[in-house]
This record gives sequence, C-alpha cells and structure tokens, in this order.
Amino acid sequence: MTHILTLPGDGIGPEITEATLAIARAAGGDSLRFETMDIGLASLAADGSTLPDAVLDAIPGADGVILGPVSHYDYPAGQPNPSAKLRTHFNLFANIRPCRAREGLSILRKPMDLVIVRENTEGFYADRSMYMGPGEFMPDADSAFAIRKITAAAVRRVARAAFELAAERRRKVTAVHKANVLKLTDGLFLREVRAVAADFPDVTLDEVIVDAAAALLIRSPDRFDVIVTTNMFGDILSDEASELSGSLGLGGSINASDDICVAQAQHGSAPDIAGQGIANPTSLILSAAMLFDWLGRKRGDAALGEIARRIEAAVETALADPATRTRDIGGPLDTRGFTDAVIAAL
Repeated sequence: MTHILTLPGDGIGPEITEATLAIARAAGGDSLRFETMDIGLASLAADGSTLPDAVLDAIPGADGVILGPVSHYDYPAGQPNPSAKLRTHFNLFANIRPCRAREGLSILRKPMDLVIVRENTEGFYADRSMYMGPGEFMPDADSAFAIRKITAAAVRRVARAAFELAAERRRKVTAVHKANVLKLTDGLFLREVRAVAADFPDVTLDEVIVDAAAALLIRSPDRFDVIVTTNMFGDILSDEASELSGSLGLGGSINASDDICVAQAQHGSAPDIAGQGIANPTSLILSAAMLFDWLGRKRGDAALGEIARRIEAAVETALADPATRTRDIGGPLDTRGFTDAVIAAL
C-alpha cells in the first residue's frame, strides 16, 4: 500500500485537496492510504507554528506528499513558508512543471507541449539562498540589496534531471539564462549545463536568453521540449506557459529530490474565493498524478503509473467538454461538480 501524506494548507487548499483525494481514491482504490496533517494558519492556531516539527518528521516516512497552497504573506513574522521550507529542508532540487496547450482553452496559434525544470533551492529567492539569515538586506533606509546564489552542484543535479526527462521525450533541452548581464552566476549555470549535456550525446542543447524565451513561448512554443533554468526564471516562465496553455489553474507541478516527491499546485491559495466551493482543483489533481507517476518510475511499479495515466486521461476528458469545465475557464461547474465529472470519466 502506498502511503501519501496530505497537507491541505490555507485558502482554497482544503477544498482542492478534498477533490484531489476523492479522485485519487476513485482511481487507486485500496492501494492508496492517505494521512492528513495541518500546516499554515490551521497549525499556527493549534500548535503555534505554520510548519510543526511533527510534519517534518512525518514526511520521510511517507511515500509521497500532496501539499495544498499556503497564504504565507499572512503569516506573522518569523513563521516559515511551508512550501519554501520543504524545498530546502528536504533538498527538493527539481520543480517540474509540464505545460500542454488544450484545444478551446489555449490562446496560442501553435501547439505547446513542453516541460519546465526549475532549480528549486537557491537563486534569487531570499528565503532559500542563505545558510543563516535572509538573502535580502538594507544597509540604510534607502538602499536594499538581494543576493543571488548559484552553485555548480545545484545546477548539475537539476540539469541532469532535465536531460533525463528530455531523453524520454523529443530529445531537446533549452537552457534559459541571462548570461549577457549576469555573467558570473548565469555563466556558471551555462558551464555546468554544458558539462551535463556532454553525457547525453543524443539530446540537443539549445541556449536562449530569458527575454527571448518569454517571447518565444508565445510566438513559437513548439520549438521547446524541456526547458531547464534557474529558480526565478523558471517560476515566471512556467506561470506564463501555463496561462498561455489555458490557465494557471491547469498546470501540474512536483518538487522532487532523488528520494522525496511533493505534489503542489502551481497557483496560490486564492483566499478571496476560499470556502465558496468554486475553486478549480485541476492543478493539484494533475500534480498528484505526477506524484504517482514519479513513485511508479522510482519503484518500477506499473500500477502506480496506471493510476497516474487514468487520472490524467479523466481530467483531459472533463476539460475537453465545455459542459464539464469549471467556471474560471468558461464552464458551469463548481469544485464538487468538476470532481464528480472527473470521477465519472474514470
């Protein structure tokens, strides 16, 4: 039996987590066991922490984690952002985000079917680039500085993940960078990506400056297969690609190390619609499917891979019909209605 730890989070997190678990149970039956623990505002009220030690202790004992969105902007000073903390604490170095255009939803004139592999543990993110203290500081009231951290080891491991993925797809990796301006940090990034590329002679390496990449995602999305890039560039480009492919609410996402995988929706906690039952759960559902696929590959377990494929196929069936889409993408359904439609498609 596969043991999945679920952390519903804040805002719409509990609603879309409930939908995701209902679909996973329908697809996986008794082969899946789910355990739920609180994080975020719920655990802050109950235990005084947005990420209790008990949660951190439980994650290595689970086979995988489903993480709901968090409202970390609303946390008191000193309380951790669970999303960022899990990435650094468990070295979840690869944030993998597929983006595929869907007929009737995408605004693109050309097809998009790509995966963005984003380095997840350093870069320009102030909450994960320093051993101690934040990566931002103000030496005086009118000056603010941010530190960008790029290490060879982190680039090598995320680049390898990208090339391994591309080897199973269309055999092309595009390294997105800004080495014309960030000559040292992105220069190091490109050096290490090129070194990894030498181990994959059957995979083509392309290099594109981030400004051009943002434009090409609109003009020529079909030129991309797997994109590998640094933390902030990957965050921005994956949101752009998901929105172009139909909606940010449709993008699956996992955060993975060699041993631990956390499924997490691409979007935020949307507190403005929390509790109304109208949230689109697609992103977290597809993220959970990616988690099952990751576990199946890691274990050589075809049954988990089949659960992932069944969930993905059922979601695509529901999205293909305007009558079974949620309201945010032009359909009539609420969260429960879409969940029922996906289960029916299983």
